[in-house]
Amino acid sequence: MTKNKTIIQYLTDFLDYSEIEKGLSSKTQENYTRFLQRFFSWLRDNKLDKLKPKDLTSDHVWKYRVFLSRHVDPRTKKSLKKSTQNYYLIALRSLLEFFVEKDIATLSPSKIKLAKDKADKEVKFLNLDQVERLLLTPDIKTKIGLRDRALLETLFSTGLRVAELVALNREQLKIKTGIKDLEISVIGKGQKVRTVYFSERAIEWLRKYLDGRGDLDEALFINYKPGTGKTAASRRLTPKSVEDIVKKYVKIGGLPVMATPHTLRHSFATDLLSNGVDLRLVQEFLGHRNIATTQIYTHVTNKQLRDIHKNLHSGKKLKN
Repeated sequence: MTKNKTIIQYLTDFLDYSEIEKGLSSKTQENYTRFLQRFFSWLRDNKLDKLKPKDLTSDHVWKYRVFLSRHVDPRTKKSLKKSTQNYYLIALRSLLEFFVEKDIATLSPSKIKLAKDKADKEVKFLNLDQVERLLLTPDIKTKIGLRDRALLETLFSTGLRVAELVALNREQLKIKTGIKDLEISVIGKGQKVRTVYFSERAIEWLRKYLDGRGDLDEALFINYKPGTGKTAASRRLTPKSVEDIVKKYVKIGGLPVMATPHTLRHSFATDLLSNGVDLRLVQEFLGHRNIATTQIYTHVTNKQLRDIHKNLHSGKKLKN
């Protein structure tokens, strides 16, 4: 690899590195490309397109952050959200990490500070009462309702990402009569393999759903809309379909939280932590590479600790 190229010229090398050494999916590479192209455009607009990694400074990064903060999306006529700004900054930081990994002199990745946004730190989740209300909402007398009950139970039981859920095939689940324990391997982000576990109740609803299937489609969760079923691939639910299903029952159930499939993943993690499961184990359940990603859930247990301390260790029984 030539080590005397401009920052812009390293894009292909960075994407190869992301795929081969980091194991990132094609979708993630596509996103990184899109986010980095904005930085490259900023470099060109500021006549910095010849800038090499070693010449990048903290001042350049600061000016780029100011640009992102003041940029107005031509479609929405609104400024970029803090979370969106961070996507661009994370991509740039990943590029610098690539330079460091390949011994290419450059600015330290730690110099890329993310935009702070209190709203971004809030994790939306359902408490157990709300989860129960959601799970009981589908009309299990219909085949669609039975599918949806099994789908919702699976999301909450396993903590699967929606993309992982829709990728499941029937043959992965060996649900025999009387079975109470089920675990399977799934491939998550970055091609990372992890084990997911199904609760006894999730297994029971999956059995009922599968017993009512008379088709030969390999997908675990299929579409029952008219006109589908002409090909095996056409019946598999898409991530968008699952999102619509969850939103549908959130509205029917009158839940106060506008839940998504990822909200159920958050609820899964929150429930584990609330029951005393170690954060490292929750990290394994969720398939997070970095423990820092899992730490977004600690606000829940921290609040519980504060409440316990306030109610049980307030010193009220002490004499003045």
